Amino acid sequence: MDTPLLIDVITIFPGMLDGFLQESILKRASEKGLVRFRTVNLRDFTDDARRTTDDRPYGGGPGMVMIPGPIFDAVDSVRTPDSRVVLMSPQGQQFKQAMAADLAREKHLVFICGHYEGVDERVREALVTDEISIGDYVLTNGVLPAAVVIDATVRLLAGALGHEAATEEESFAQGWLEYPHYTRPANFRGRKVPETLLSGDHAAIARWRRHQALERTMARRPDLMEQDGQGES
Repeated sequence: MDTPLLIDVITIFPGMLDGFLQESILKRASEKGLVRFRTVNLRDFTDDARRTTDDRPYGGGPGMVMIPGPIFDAVDSVRTPDSRVVLMSPQGQQFKQAMAADLAREKHLVFICGHYEGVDERVREALVTDEISIGDYVLTNGVLPAAVVIDATVRLLAGALGHEAATEEESFAQGWLEYPHYTRPANFRGRKVPETLLSGDHAAIARWRRHQALERTMARRPDLMEQDGQGES
């Protein structure tokens, strides 16, 4: 059996991940031996009675900055030659599906979850291989963004989902949004399932789905069509 993907999350709020990692796909992937999770409490690497992880910024200004010492020590405690160290930050590269697929090919991911005004710049300079943002907004700390990246990554591991082809036609997998889905009943409160989906004609269904996907993408995310090179067609 292949070695499972090891994911370490360094945070001062490890309890925020307890339930998240024990539910749904992440729990099943762990039980199947596809992934192994470890939460690392940053406060365990402090050296004072107050277990301090932050201090005032040089140069003044509001808020507090996470000090480098505990972060360096925490990363050093888990890092191996195979480690990819990810800092969750609003200043990072915007997270996309392709990045999730890239991370899913790694052996060891280490997530650094900042708090307050962020982390000392020397953490970025010396430790971090990737800096990732999940959107143009600011959250209280990096745990929730890390959880988003972890979920998107783990579900792409071979065997994590019930059907191996489940991720192939999802939104963003092919460069556009996914087509609409329907299930039973065929008529719900007067709203009917499109006849094509009931026809049994697989070629017609495939054409309908592609048309719907492209139409939906043009209406909602035309930028994706431009990136894919289909905007001029």
